[in-house]
Amino acid sequence: MGKRLTENLSSLYIGAANKLKPKRARRKIVAYVESYEDISFWRALLSEYENENRYFEVMLPSRNSLAKGKKTVLMNQLGKQLGENMIACVDSDYDYLLQGRTSTSRYMLKCPYVMQTYAYAIENYHCYAEGLHDVCVMATLNDHKLIDFPAFMRLYSQIAYPLFIWSIWFYRNHNLSEFSLLDFCSYVKLDHVNTFHPERSLEAMAKKVNRKLHDLEHRHPKVLPEIESLKTELKELGVHPENTYMFIQGHHIMDNVVMRLLIPVCTILRKEREQQIHDLALHNMQMQNELTSYQRSQVNVEVVIHRNTNYTSSPLYQMMRRDIERFLKIIK
Repeated sequence: MGKRLTENLSSLYIGAANKLKPKRARRKIVAYVESYEDISFWRALLSEYENENRYFEVMLPSRNSLAKGKKTVLMNQLGKQLGENMIACVDSDYDYLLQGRTSTSRYMLKCPYVMQTYAYAIENYHCYAEGLHDVCVMATLNDHKLIDFPAFMRLYSQIAYPLFIWSIWFYRNHNLSEFSLLDFCSYVKLDHVNTFHPERSLEAMAKKVNRKLHDLEHRHPKVLPEIESLKTELKELGVHPENTYMFIQGHHIMDNVVMRLLIPVCTILRKEREQQIHDLALHNMQMQNELTSYQRSQVNVEVVIHRNTNYTSSPLYQMMRRDIERFLKIIK
């Protein structure tokens, strides 16, 4: 009796396990990304296009080494490896805006098997302004709006925009000794943010930007018509004065702009919540228990911002979706 029961259970187990297997093998498409941090971003996007016929496997560019980065990913073009079953998913950096002025830019624009962010990098998407309040709420469990983040980032972008155009012009003309990306970022960082008067940090940045603009215009007066023409061209690529922060170096926007804004905001929101607990507690033990519970429920804002997925509604993200859809039409 016991043996028969064991056999029946084994049969049921095998039958259930077989049902877990796909009816027919799905097509695997390998997607190479630049780093560990990029895997979840591209996984979330590519999973939208998985079905009973295909799935994506997101991985680093080499199984045999720890080599990472954009160049390593794009090296898969050697031997014509990129194709219907293998794609590269990379940050655009400035390559999208360079519009073929370098070999990397030309390859990224022409190859249907290269997916790019269009924004400078994935960090820019995590800093998408419409989601920053939600980041603060998740980090502090306090829904009090201290700053209008979209309005702040629009104004930041408008201030940085004219100098950003010059930065692109220098890159397109392969002249980085006079005005490098590092130079540009030094003018568009926030040195200090007063949470109650955030406009002051933007005013200080505007003064630095304007001084540099006057300097560049003085030294390159004949370039001004090209600068105006470049503004028109970049507008057609999706660059506007209001969204420039999406095209500025991602680490800079994350570390020297957004986090310098979020950290003091979250500090105030936590203090507000702790003060509320202190004021409403009926006795000391209740207060200590509530404070402990609240503090255990908090999440570091540096962690939370990488979970900000509100960027899926952004125009640039829709451009990424269109690229994937075009690729899928090719492989049908």
